[in-house]
Amino acid sequence: MAASDFLVIGGGIVGLSIARELKSRFSDAAVTLIEKEPACGLHASGRNSGVLHAGFYYSADSLKAKFTRVGNEAMTAYCAARNIPLNKCGKLVVAKNEAEVAQLDELLQRGARNKVPLENLTEEQAREIEPRVKTYQRAIFSPTTSSGDPRRVIQAMEQDANREGISIIRGERYLKRAPGGIITPKGHLTARHIINAAGLYADKIALDFGFSEKYRILPFKGLYLHSNEQPGALRTNIYPVPDLRNPFLGVHFTVKDDGHVKIGPTAIPAFWREQYGAFDNFRFGEFIEILFREAGLMFSSSFDFKQLAVEELKKYSRPHLVALASQLATGVDTRHYRRWGPPGIRAQLLDIKSRKLEMDFVIEGDERSTHLLNAVSPGWTCSLPFASYVVDRIEKIAR
Repeated sequence: MAASDFLVIGGGIVGLSIARELKSRFSDAAVTLIEKEPACGLHASGRNSGVLHAGFYYSADSLKAKFTRVGNEAMTAYCAARNIPLNKCGKLVVAKNEAEVAQLDELLQRGARNKVPLENLTEEQAREIEPRVKTYQRAIFSPTTSSGDPRRVIQAMEQDANREGISIIRGERYLKRAPGGIITPKGHLTARHIINAAGLYADKIALDFGFSEKYRILPFKGLYLHSNEQPGALRTNIYPVPDLRNPFLGVHFTVKDDGHVKIGPTAIPAFWREQYGAFDNFRFGEFIEILFREAGLMFSSSFDFKQLAVEELKKYSRPHLVALASQLATGVDTRHYRRWGPPGIRAQLLDIKSRKLEMDFVIEGDERSTHLLNAVSPGWTCSLPFASYVVDRIEKIAR
């Protein structure tokens, strides 16, 4: 029986950040992190867009608004300290019609409330930043949006955690709750406090501890198409005006840290939690559970799941995805977009009572355990201040 003061389940960017924050505050504490895979960050944390968001999409009363701007600053500083390159190219948000111009005003207001610098531009000014951009009358430029490689950040944080004395046990899967701790295939691990940062399985683990009763994870698959154009084909990220009623940002252009461009992502409903390929990681029980839930949402949901599913499934078509991206920029050709990148799965939380997708981070727990149930995008951007917030909460309730 191995004992720790704090046991973190899940070695993504959030789990690693929390483990490091715990060790920073409680230097004498034994902090253990378990990760079911042979390395950290092999799921959402290593498969996300790589965009460091600025923080103007979110309503001012949300945790996402609270953490995105300061998270952007903190991650930018961390990357500089660890010599991890960032492409500080900014982001244009463009409109397609009059209705979307009005939505630009809402984004500007949110940016002002969240203290995020934004520039309100004319069409001509937008084209000075990116000559290929398409927009209707106006656009917004976010100068503090940047892009990087999350995998390099994960690797650096693993190295830091090892130096700081955190015990990282890879290839160790949570099986079930046990008195004073948990059971893994290798035995019984005990801890004074358990932090569940298990992403796609966070709800399942939380249920074992008596939490997540009205929540379930609904997986959505994100795909990107990579351009074969030379680096610098676009100068900045280009995003559409998002539908603020749901947590997805729509198909957009991302300029990666190396200057190459990709388009996406999709938000295609997956049929089990780690369905990266056609039958990858197939689990029959998950398939039946999620299929049943998605079928129910087809008939009744607060966010029109049926329309979302139909529109997203079309994005498996490469010409269709390219056609959507061509609404944002000129010179977009299917010949340039032939290679699909590795898919990611978004662990999106669903309120099964109201049948709505949760827009903000959701945390539940007590003096013995803390469960992070919706640590999704912009989780990479928010990871450092979010970890500080979680540890603040643990300090208050675990005394």
